Amino acid sequence: MGGSRAAYRAVVPQLVAVGCAALAGELGFANLTMGLLAERLGVRTPSLYEHVSGQEDLDRRIAALALSEAADAVGVAVQGYAGRDALAAATRAFRGFVPEHPGRYAATIGVEPTGPDDPMASASQRLLDAFTAVLRGYEIKEGDVDHALRMLRGLCHGFATSQAANGFQRSVDVDDGFEWLIAFADRGLRAGERRSAGPRGTERGRAPSKR
Repeated sequence: MGGSRAAYRAVVPQLVAVGCAALAGELGFANLTMGLLAERLGVRTPSLYEHVSGQEDLDRRIAALALSEAADAVGVAVQGYAGRDALAAATRAFRGFVPEHPGRYAATIGVEPTGPDDPMASASQRLLDAFTAVLRGYEIKEGDVDHALRMLRGLCHGFATSQAANGFQRSVDVDDGFEWLIAFADRGLRAGERRSAGPRGTERGRAPSKR
């Protein structure tokens, strides 16, 4: 009996977060309140506090959900691919996720995990790992991996959030623009390979052998 109650207490907050994430998609993340969620779920607002500590806790749970779903989308997309093909698959998956779920993705912006036990931390790491796997198809030296990840995040996040906000007003086809972005990122990563290798294909920091 105790095990059933523990399982119930663990599952209900996640179900509340899922319901709130769906509401965020309808109303926009900035418009979410505990009161609106309680009305949607058909319960009194005080009842929600039995499962989440407050609005901030709820927002963080939505963010963790969004990051986990994005990690799933990217991770599945890159399976069986490497190099440019993996890059294209990952970035297209991420771009597809954000405009499809703009409300819940907005919860991830500007929020950092409170510690290693925060569900956001593991979800964020899973998404990071999915993009790190893409970089294995490029010979990026270890010291440049973080820079490469930031570059990819900046490009993907910027494009996807702009598209979700209807920020592209010019007549140039958005899909063509995204394919150009993929090619741009691929060239940049390959330039990173050359930087890591050094002149004439030698390892950076090692002089060419004398003959």
